Amino acid sequence: MKHFFTIFALLLCMGVNAQVKQEIFESFKLQERRDVYYYIPEDYDIEKKYPIIVVLDAEYLFDQVVANSKFYSRFHGMPQSIIVGINQSENNVRFDDCAFDKENGLPTEKGKEFFEFIGMELIPYLETSYSVAPFKMILGYDITANFQNFYLFKEKSLFNAYVSISPTLAPEMETRIPTRLAAIDQKIFYQIIVEADKNKNTAKISTLNKGLKAIEKESLHYFYEEYENADHISIATYGIGKAFDNIFGMFKPISTKEYKSKILTSEEPVFDYLKNKYKGIEDLFGFKKTVDLNDIMAIYAATRKKEDFESLKPLSDLCKREFPSTMLGFYFEGEYYEQMGEPKKALRTFEKSFGMEEIDFLTKEMALEKIDALKADFGY
Repeated sequence: MKHFFTIFALLLCMGVNAQVKQEIFESFKLQERRDVYYYIPEDYDIEKKYPIIVVLDAEYLFDQVVANSKFYSRFHGMPQSIIVGINQSENNVRFDDCAFDKENGLPTEKGKEFFEFIGMELIPYLETSYSVAPFKMILGYDITANFQNFYLFKEKSLFNAYVSISPTLAPEMETRIPTRLAAIDQKIFYQIIVEADKNKNTAKISTLNKGLKAIEKESLHYFYEEYENADHISIATYGIGKAFDNIFGMFKPISTKEYKSKILTSEEPVFDYLKNKYKGIEDLFGFKKTVDLNDIMAIYAATRKKEDFESLKPLSDLCKREFPSTMLGFYFEGEYYEQMGEPKKALRTFEKSFGMEEIDFLTKEMALEKIDALKADFGY
């Protein structure tokens, strides 16, 4: 049955373009109206695709997730994302939404309705209203952190990433989650954030952690963060940035550590690392990421360090596509011909680079030095 949506509240201020809004969502599954927040990136472009982040306990967590998302995407640590937060504190509705049977740990009837509300109404609404990527994350705290695990048990997990903050685990969930993640044929990111303070959930979380650590599977990316000075209340403010670091690590520009530990130690051609990195981003998030200049320069430095001059040719071709008005493509191609023992081709190519825009460390003076040196070799 078709459901209807009614805009209820004024736009909330969040930057110049006020891209956070609050709505009342008329839910057929729940047979009630629910208070929902949406964050849409200020420079939202229908031509781009945006991952979805679902935030449970939105009264407490939504603003933190939005702030971290804006910061990380601003500095290229993650893709810009559409964030939806579901308010659950009024009348303690979170306990009804996420209720489970005390004997078997399965959702109650109301829990099943809330499960369908997210999966069959809220997510489809976002998918039809905005330009969204296939990648989806869900984040919860305490009892809502336990609830999100139920999506793992669908034939195909609705979410690609789970952020679980100090979860209050249902019966048998500490063994069911590892069993399911060991069997699931899907790339999943699973993050647990806990306090060091001991409580009634500590033993179960410890069992869950041991079970997940024991899984040897490339498709499972598991992270566990424990904060020494946090308690069960303050933990809600810890670790969201660290979770973004872990889950969106592939999206980040190549770091010094990555350069030294992965690129320089790899037996593969240097350019293959860059190609595989961006192919992995496209496969995971469902869209192509513009190649960072930082990554271009890291790969260029590695070609020189490892004397892998064959990689200069595909790198130059990439630069001609990604930075067509700059010197990059032709300068790297000139170096390729120079190293391959084809000085005439190198000379012509450096002359082309000289007529183009400077970028990063590449200057016209550098191209001119190459040109003069090659001409001297020819006796010009």
